[in-house]
Amino acid sequence: MSRYAILTNDLQRDLVDKNPQRKANVERMTPHFVRFLAELRELHVPVIHLQLVYDVGDKKVELHDGRIPVLRGTEGAELLPEFVHPSDVVMEKKKDSGFFETKLHEFLQEHGVDTVIITGMQAQVCIQTTAADAHFRGYNVVVPSDGVVSTRDEDRARALEWLASYCAVILPMADVVTRVREGAGFDFSVPALP
Repeated sequence: MSRYAILTNDLQRDLVDKNPQRKANVERMTPHFVRFLAELRELHVPVIHLQLVYDVGDKKVELHDGRIPVLRGTEGAELLPEFVHPSDVVMEKKKDSGFFETKLHEFLQEHGVDTVIITGMQAQVCIQTTAADAHFRGYNVVVPSDGVVSTRDEDRARALEWLASYCAVILPMADVVTRVREGAGFDFSVPALP
């Protein structure tokens, strides 16, 4: 039987509020996503929040209006409280992938996780890189189609298409919960590339 973990990416005030479209997309997802997290917590699926945190002097930081976003110790770096439960794990990261120079792989191995459910934003950046890195490490990958956002809908659609063709099962959040609850599992067979 599979052992699951949910990974959220970058659900932090500075990143969500970067522009009106991104903020609106996260707000539209929020009620459904909060319910999704609660339902999977009830099924004893651990939730790991991947929190992008920068320090003064970090290289390759994309400035927001001339300032460093998600700067350690600022309100903008904090996770959105509606998504966080006391039982959740918070893991800092410095780059797009949740696996890059973090203890995520070790944590998942210690807890016997073989399948990661990757959520959050942005689909074409942090979701894709975290999913690919999970795949490279031998994890099964599930990406809820309505549990990821991007600023632009076309970026999200393109990312989901790429993920489905390469390394992930793409299903709506409700179907993910049903499959986990019923122990139905997922078909992780990889389609042959054209």
